[in-house]
Amino acid sequence: MPLYEHVYLARQDTSTQQVDELTAQLKGVIEGLGGSIKKSEYWGVKSLSYRLRKNRKAHFTLLDIDAPPPAINEIERLERLNEDVLRYLTIRVDAHEEGPSAMMRRAERDRDRDERRGERGERGERGERGERGDRPRDRDRRGRDDSEDSKNAGRE
Repeated sequence: MPLYEHVYLARQDTSTQQVDELTAQLKGVIEGLGGSIKKSEYWGVKSLSYRLRKNRKAHFTLLDIDAPPPAINEIERLERLNEDVLRYLTIRVDAHEEGPSAMMRRAERDRDRDERRGERGERGERGERGERGDRPRDRDRRGRDDSEDSKNAGRE
């Protein structure tokens, strides 16, 4: 059977539980038509590049599917009818990616980076040098007379 990657976006005001139920419904349709879902990943609520049907964010879900083409046609038909689904995309692939998808690897990388940052302290904290406000600025170093002379020099 052909292999597919299917991603759908659900409205931001739907709950995670509703998105899970929709995924379970799609899984039931695919299995009923002789296919199977190899992997299902919920990517979370992410910002959209532009507004879709007045939504700025959406729930993203990825499904790795091994199913005949009529099963794909049926889930796409159901998604067109479901008003909670903003967009969907199905791509035929030669092989499914092993392990987590690129989006999940990115989330893990970001989490690791945040953990490392927590050990070093927040960016706003300063070490022995003190706060930025402790450093004299150029205009504070110059005397008041120097600044008035420079103003008058431009007028002459």
